[in-house]
Amino acid sequence: MAARLSVGLFRVGKYEIQVPKQMTVVKTIRELSAPFIGLRLGNKRKLSLCFAVEENESPVAAAEAEESSREVEKQIIESFTVAGGSRAEERMARKKTERFTYLVAAVMSSFGITSMAVFAVYSRFAWQMEGGEVPHSEMLATFSLAFGAAVGMEYWARWAHKALWHDSLWHMHESHHKPREGAFELNDVFAIINAVPAIALLAYGFFHKGLFPGLCFGAGLGITVFGMAYMFVHDGLVHKRFPVGPVANVPYLRKVAAAHQLHHMEKFNGVPYGLFLGPQELEQVGGNEELEKEINRRIKSSN
Repeated sequence: MAARLSVGLFRVGKYEIQVPKQMTVVKTIRELSAPFIGLRLGNKRKLSLCFAVEENESPVAAAEAEESSREVEKQIIESFTVAGGSRAEERMARKKTERFTYLVAAVMSSFGITSMAVFAVYSRFAWQMEGGEVPHSEMLATFSLAFGAAVGMEYWARWAHKALWHDSLWHMHESHHKPREGAFELNDVFAIINAVPAIALLAYGFFHKGLFPGLCFGAGLGITVFGMAYMFVHDGLVHKRFPVGPVANVPYLRKVAAAHQLHHMEKFNGVPYGLFLGPQELEQVGGNEELEKEINRRIKSSN
């Protein structure tokens, strides 16, 4: 029975020896010994040679072994492919469930809030006009402040986002900058917090007559409108937590979405912190070029 050695690279101090894969035992020992005759190893280093002796296999046995190894390799690859596919399917199914859950919550809340807002506006002014007089000044003040409050909320959100959410309240807002697990995140609490003053202002303005209650009612209405718009653009369009349909094709809103995506990339130290005026913030810090790149990237990914 013949024997062969399967050996590779040996390292002795700084010396490396490449040994052929198949050599007879006698030849291998003789040839390996030759380079070390007269070689003195410094620091009393010892030279250790390890040999693995294998039996020479017949061509038939070698072919069978190779075929067997191929079959095993094929089975392993197939098992990994099946496991990876099942995990991907589970992930997609979970993602669809999360999006559907948030979509139901968004539609129900939007429909409920819109219905209540319309009913409240109609009821309040119908109640105000019971005496036959139309309170023109009060109506003008209400709708003017509603518009002003909606615009003002953009500046409030920008300041709060930078000074609070990315500072003392980062432990809550951080969930929004990490991959979401589930349909909701801790950052959603801020929507509830902002809803409290809106509800209070609407309630006070609804149950009281006069100019000041009318202003309060308008302020609450403006905060509510901004909150609904923020939810659809930020959560739906930007982060795709639910489908928004044709809203995604509005050119300016597409620019808003791209600007907010740059906020998450932190290419300009977190700018923009606002949402609807985010493109203007980027323009002030010289981010127009990056904004255009992100817009084009989002267009290509959506096609």
